[in-house]
Amino acid sequence: MNATTDFWDAKQYMHFGNERLRPALDLLAYVPEQEPQRVVDLGCGTGNIAALLKARWPAADVLGVDSSANMLEAAAAAVPECRFERADLARWQPEGLLDVIYSNATLQWLPDHPTLFPRLLSFLRGGSWLAVQMPAMHDAPLRKMQLELARSPSFAPYLRGVPQQPSILSAENYYDLLSSRTGKLDIWETTYLHTLRGADAVAEWAAGTSLRPYLDALPEDKRAPFRTAYAEAMRDAYPQRENGVTLLPFKRLFIVANV
Repeated sequence: MNATTDFWDAKQYMHFGNERLRPALDLLAYVPEQEPQRVVDLGCGTGNIAALLKARWPAADVLGVDSSANMLEAAAAAVPECRFERADLARWQPEGLLDVIYSNATLQWLPDHPTLFPRLLSFLRGGSWLAVQMPAMHDAPLRKMQLELARSPSFAPYLRGVPQQPSILSAENYYDLLSSRTGKLDIWETTYLHTLRGADAVAEWAAGTSLRPYLDALPEDKRAPFRTAYAEAMRDAYPQRENGVTLLPFKRLFIVANV
């Protein structure tokens, strides 16, 4: 993701706002009580998490950083008490040391985690915290079918330039990477069983995030066929129950590190 790439549809993303907010709150609850002066929400999206960070630490300067102008426009309007900045997240660096770097469902889009995570730790002053949550869904039908369709003859000619989401490391790999660089390190995984309602609920979920790069890269006459094919595959993988609910098991990886 770079500063000129704008895949995200803020309105579609927030269609499942409550479900997307829950892991963010779980991550924030695990950061110990403190009085930070400088807090960064890396990959701030629409600013809803930046607002929570400001509410928890009202005396702190809270800066939201994102690569999407669409998201940042929504954030600036919704959370005027925080600052926001557009940047390429893989290359961004702060002016001076920070007390908290918080990143919810963002870093999975960035490559080379063995370099990225130590770099983020270097932005923190002693005694500060890095808190990260990332979806761990690269082996789930939700993500695998996107890649399969993108490689199919009908769509491959248009999607060769779409960057694929890098796979995140295993929990054990993150431990090996970070344990010698931190004073306290907690890593865990949680699978949320989301109960979604509405027609093609899983396809609607993906349309706000991971499906966007493919849809945006396709010619207009190919978008509907791509989304239709994806929705059909999601109906098979995640069938709707008789009560109208579609269950979406969604696995997430959490990392909270103190330097």
